[in-house]
Amino acid sequence: MNAQSQSEEIAFDRSLPARPGELVRLSPLVRRMIAGNAGPMTFTGTCTYVVGNGPVAIIDPGPDDPAHISALLEVLGDETIAAILVTHTHRDHSPGARLLKQASGAKIIGCAPHRPSQEAGFGRLDAAHDRDHAPDAIMSEGDSIETAEFALTCVETPGHAANHLAFALAQEDALFSGDHVMAWSTTVVAPPDGAMRDYMNSLEKLRLRNDKIYWPGHGGPVVAPQRYVRALAQHRRAREAAILSRIAAGDSSIDAIVAHIYEGLNPALRVAAALSVLAHLEGLVARGQVAAEGPATLEAVYRPA
Repeated sequence: MNAQSQSEEIAFDRSLPARPGELVRLSPLVRRMIAGNAGPMTFTGTCTYVVGNGPVAIIDPGPDDPAHISALLEVLGDETIAAILVTHTHRDHSPGARLLKQASGAKIIGCAPHRPSQEAGFGRLDAAHDRDHAPDAIMSEGDSIETAEFALTCVETPGHAANHLAFALAQEDALFSGDHVMAWSTTVVAPPDGAMRDYMNSLEKLRLRNDKIYWPGHGGPVVAPQRYVRALAQHRRAREAAILSRIAAGDSSIDAIVAHIYEGLNPALRVAAALSVLAHLEGLVARGQVAAEGPATLEAVYRPA
């Protein structure tokens, strides 16, 4: 979704061409193949990354797409897959890991399985998750996998998803940021699994790091990442202020708020926008800045506190 903060504009980069099936070298240690799942929420498709040469790690094998996995294995040839890493369990990132494990024998590591919501009315919002994800090992903050050529270290970044991880490649001062930070768009934070407070805390955590480039789950690289992350945080604070302003003006439903603050929105993104507003409202209600009739949900009635 298009976004602009009050104090610093986010310059989105949507220039990456869709080239599914082609393995492209991005740096001495990083190659990328894009899955054929382009769409309003995935841009040109999920980026599957190959890290290393010879013994390699695969990050985010993508959706349940045998053609994508077959193309990846074909171009890798005699190279050995040392590990399969997954950033989070959305269905455009993790199901391909099982296909790749079956074909290669490599272990799946990284994020934990998805924990379905038990909250009334929220079960349908878990549909984006891969409920069958069953990693061989779960990584936590600071855990690493290493080969003679590289090391990938886990950085916990909840927010977009509760189990979201990023992976740092120290040898190139790079970070595989999954869907937490992308150059082509802001990130959807969709309750109940997504949480705005966690997302903002994770942004601040990344801002304090010294990474020189991010390789995201969709789209091209994030350059000057600290500046970009700061702009994303400013944008979210501006969005929160806009929501407060609309409630003060009399908007009592999320639909009304979305209609006023997302002018010209692609209809395919309306649900994502509504969930993003809900994520902000959850925090505003919890802090006593907005009142809701009952719990904060998509259907709740909101008013000034």
